[in-house]
Amino acid sequence: MRYYLETKNLNKQYGTFHAVKDMNVHMVKGDIYGLIGPNGAGKTTLMKMIIGFANPTSGEILIDEKQGGKKIGNLIESPGIYGHLDAFDNMMLKAKALGVYDKKTITEILDFVGLSSAGDKKAGKFSLGMKQRLGIALALLGDPEILILDEPINGLDPQGIIEVRELIIRLNEERNMTIMISSHILGELQKVANVFGIITGGELLMEITSDELKERCSGDSDSLEEFYLDVVRKGRKVC
Repeated sequence: MRYYLETKNLNKQYGTFHAVKDMNVHMVKGDIYGLIGPNGAGKTTLMKMIIGFANPTSGEILIDEKQGGKKIGNLIESPGIYGHLDAFDNMMLKAKALGVYDKKTITEILDFVGLSSAGDKKAGKFSLGMKQRLGIALALLGDPEILILDEPINGLDPQGIIEVRELIIRLNEERNMTIMISSHILGELQKVANVFGIITGGELLMEITSDELKERCSGDSDSLEEFYLDVVRKGRKVC
């Protein structure tokens, strides 16, 4: 199979601490890749290496440029938002910093994420869901082909979760965007992702598609959590 993004024996060490160990991740263009694991498993470290915020100790990160460029948007941890500015001005500042300022494009992105009606409301007054959608809008500047989202629904109320979920699905379906997303809310992750990578202790234990998961679990729509716990308890690296 021809992969759009893959890592080969990727490692990251901080002193004697091995945060990521010989990790081999495989993403096909158009995937929504759900990254699963406990706190400290290495998910955020992996994401930071993919987007270039951290350098691998060893190993490779490969993107097939024949299937697209190397533009990667990201929302890692909390969005970098200026609370005293409205949504447009937050977007304008980042766009100018990236050298891609275009008023029409900013307006279109804000409309796409559902923030065009926010007007001159200051971002500091936004709900948490609105802040996350603005964070995703900021990540879309520069027209990335790959989007990396670290816990984008963490702390959101049910309505905010639904809004972010629908936005992720639209980005994938309407813009053919390849997305890697981490979340501890496995039932929600199962609603959007088509492939899952299970990580613990810095190791990738397994990659499984949503179709394979349905086959193994007899089509149970809430099977991801049970399957994940079973894999982690066994602790077997199978990929």
